[in-house]
Amino acid sequence: MPSQARRSFTTTAALIAAAAATAPSANADGVPVSGVDARPVSTPGAEGREYLTRRARPGTVLVEREAAGGRVLRRLRLPGNLSIPVVAYDRTSGGLSADGRTLVLIKPPRSFPQPETTLAVIDPGRMERRGTIRLEGHFSFDALSPDGRTMYLIEYLSEHDVRRYAVRAYDLRARRLIPGAIVDPREPGERMNGLPMNRATGAGGRWEYTLYDAPEHPFIHALDTEGRKAFCIDLDALAGRRNGMWGVKLEFDGPGTLRVVDDGKRLAGVDTRTLRVTTPTPPAPTAAARPRRGGGDGPGWIWVAAPTALLVAGSTLVLARRRQRSAIRTAAP
Repeated sequence: MPSQARRSFTTTAALIAAAAATAPSANADGVPVSGVDARPVSTPGAEGREYLTRRARPGTVLVEREAAGGRVLRRLRLPGNLSIPVVAYDRTSGGLSADGRTLVLIKPPRSFPQPETTLAVIDPGRMERRGTIRLEGHFSFDALSPDGRTMYLIEYLSEHDVRRYAVRAYDLRARRLIPGAIVDPREPGERMNGLPMNRATGAGGRWEYTLYDAPEHPFIHALDTEGRKAFCIDLDALAGRRNGMWGVKLEFDGPGTLRVVDDGKRLAGVDTRTLRVTTPTPPAPTAAARPRRGGGDGPGWIWVAAPTALLVAGSTLVLARRRQRSAIRTAAP
């Protein structure tokens, strides 16, 4: 791995660790570390409602409120510590299906790895609990299919490295973990290895696009929640950034086009139909930056050093002539 890319990824990991250490540890932990609060989760067009969790002693309170004014509509008290899942380190939330009929909450982990993962399935329409899911091992929530039938989880495979994991599918109707991992069919043997930084959801909620920072280069994980398949889109041109993918976002630029943006600046574009990546063309060099004619293939520093040398030589010549004239005047009778 190039040293610059390693420094970039190390910087990102350090920033994430600092955020996890300083953030309040109450409301959301779908990612493997504790202390990342999720934003309220909502479905576009669902009468402007959103859901969030609040810690109650004992238990948890699930709150349904108006997204615009914040007026509380309903509450549901639940036993135990549960929260809205967070699916990226920028606090992007998840857990609500696109049809608004299924909401998944997760029990925040107290350590890594944890021996068991607990999730609660909620019916938002009736505002009641459907059931509880307990899985052996350490999992975090990843996504839901639009109809709420399939849940996607991240299964952590190493006791020491949170970047070693597999994407798994869970059948919510049959209440069972579907065998096998969700992998890119083009590279079935390649393991995912990175940290989720940001997410964008496609129209209708079928596709989930997650931006990952990784040691070699960043990539986008495109998950088809209906087809149970995924594709990894490599962003080789963005490797080695000083702060990695911290603060970088995914945005849609019309149908079929995904942009990678940092503070309004477009870093790359992705055609979601072909998965082809494009990067902006660097600007042409200005006239001052172009080498002069006759410059040949010599090093560029000559164009800086040559004028300086000529200036020094000219000054020396003028000083020598002044001394010569002074000597003649002194020797004259």
